Amino acid sequence: MLEYLLRMALLLPLVGGLAWASLWMWKRMQTGLPGAVAQNRLVRLVEVLPIGAGSKLAVIEFGGRQHLIALGRGTITPIASDDRGDFDAG
Repeated sequence: MLEYLLRMALLLPLVGGLAWASLWMWKRMQTGLPGAVAQNRLVRLVEVLPIGAGSKLAVIEFGGRQHLIALGRGTITPIASDDRGDFDAG
């Protein structure tokens, strides 16, 4: 019985760690593998910036233009567009 408990004490954290690591990797790789060959898609996610609990700013590229959008819980709000492919601060 002691041998069983020792195995359980060693294997349970190992299995939990593997599960956590696989979920972390899945979350990191949702947008695609880094260094992978880009596919010809009409819409491309350029960058995402978390700004609060459940809120993000995202830059997407569509039709040669970049669009800044706000993503909230169940909402998508367009903020700005730029056909030069680069936003100006001023």
